[in-house]
Amino acid sequence: MQDSQSHLAYLALEHLIVTLALKPGALVTEKQLIELAGHGRTPVREAIQKLAWQGLINVRPRVGLQIAEIRAEDHLHVMQVRRELEPIAASLVASHASQEQRGQLQECARLMTDCAVAGDLPGFFAADKMFDEILEDACPNGFITAALGPVQTHSRRLWYSTATPDGMDRSIALHVSVIRAIQQANVEDARKAMAALIDYLSR
Repeated sequence: MQDSQSHLAYLALEHLIVTLALKPGALVTEKQLIELAGHGRTPVREAIQKLAWQGLINVRPRVGLQIAEIRAEDHLHVMQVRRELEPIAASLVASHASQEQRGQLQECARLMTDCAVAGDLPGFFAADKMFDEILEDACPNGFITAALGPVQTHSRRLWYSTATPDGMDRSIALHVSVIRAIQQANVEDARKAMAALIDYLSR
């Protein structure tokens, strides 16, 4: 149960960082993050450790906790990793995902489509995190998913800072294409659809 609480605390804080509710460069206290996450001290401390490992929170001795700044070169660097690894991950998921995971992806596509109708950017970014986590669970290569986890979150935050409803609509359509290929267990189409999505996000 502790792992579950820690993960929920992580998701809550990650969402606040990605959607810039916790602003880049801001100094925060553990107490503030506990209140914002709505979970106890131990789960939040574990969430902070994960966010620090991902480079989203800097633990500064004698100063406290600082939300990582957004640097000009970050977008180029994260997309270099995603462009190489995510098409491979999608092709592996297409061949290895369980029926339950394929069903979860279908629900994810529904949530994203609802966000497009409502113009709900924060909701879409939460659904995008759900999409990444389902693929992480379904991908049999843990080295790929370990490399992708941090850069996906950084990429989401970078994109949120300039996102528009029109851009969200195109991204959702591309996500749905990936999901459709995975549901059909079409390895090559999943790879191509993910490559198209990453190319779009790289612009």
